Amino acid sequence: MSLVEGRLTLPAIAAPMFLVSGPDLVIAQCRAGVVGSFPSLNARPLEVLDEWLVRIGEALRAHDAAHPEKPAAPFAVNLIVHRSNARLDDDLALVVKHRVPLVITSLGAREDVNAAIHAYGGIVLHDVIHTTFARKAIEKGADGLIAVSAGAGGHAGAWSPFALIEEIRAWWDGPLALSGAIATGRGVLAARAAGADFAYIGSAFIATQEAQAPQAYKDMIVAGGAADIIYTDVFTGVAGNYLKPSLTAAGIDPDKLSQVTPQALDLALSKDGPRPWRDIWGAGQGIGAIREIPTVAGLVARLKQEYDAQRERLCGAPGAGE
Repeated sequence: MSLVEGRLTLPAIAAPMFLVSGPDLVIAQCRAGVVGSFPSLNARPLEVLDEWLVRIGEALRAHDAAHPEKPAAPFAVNLIVHRSNARLDDDLALVVKHRVPLVITSLGAREDVNAAIHAYGGIVLHDVIHTTFARKAIEKGADGLIAVSAGAGGHAGAWSPFALIEEIRAWWDGPLALSGAIATGRGVLAARAAGADFAYIGSAFIATQEAQAPQAYKDMIVAGGAADIIYTDVFTGVAGNYLKPSLTAAGIDPDKLSQVTPQALDLALSKDGPRPWRDIWGAGQGIGAIREIPTVAGLVARLKQEYDAQRERLCGAPGAGE
């Protein structure tokens, strides 16, 4: 994608994370040289979204003016295009008003949404969990795809990243990002080797100082590993990966989740009780590689060092942001 040329420290997009990604995180990600993103629904009420877009835009323009030799990466806004999202039209209007360079669409693909973004020159990436959704997204005008494979945090697919990438690349040669348990520079390089243009990284950014996640959430990721992740559709009706210790803290036994009746779950997740995403926390299977809570700049520097070292070991030459 031409809008990222010369702006990336390494080929990576930071995933938009519900209740976690905010302006501080996005600005730090872009300054560090990865595409930063946030879900529009994190900005509540609607007026806050306008404020966030102004703040992010001003911060990145100021960075570019001060560092012309190393301009910031572009940022993205995630729009949920499912009919259940009553805010979609208003959020889209603000995206158009601020000419957001990248838009990540989820849970459905709509030609009118894509057309509105294309009208000002924006680029649309659509996240998919299998090839049927991928083909529909491209048919409806998406510019690129995010392949959400097994092991990704939050709502995730069940296909191996190798199977998903191969089936998409059999017919699509445009922009493609890969999501699923990527938390090291070696993982970023592996995504590239598998056929993706970008790695799509989520959980590693939850455990950064700029993320607006509770400290207990960050600590749980640092302490955890793949065995601490459970894949279930019980909480939202869409299959996703969650931290088992957060279920335990909410009074739900993760080892007996299949035995929980809908009535018991409704009671456990009552209005005054724990809620998915707020108290029951999503994370990917790659958290075993996360052992500290750095700044975003520190995390990206580590990823870059790992990426370059592994590329040099395999290919005999250091890598670049591409």
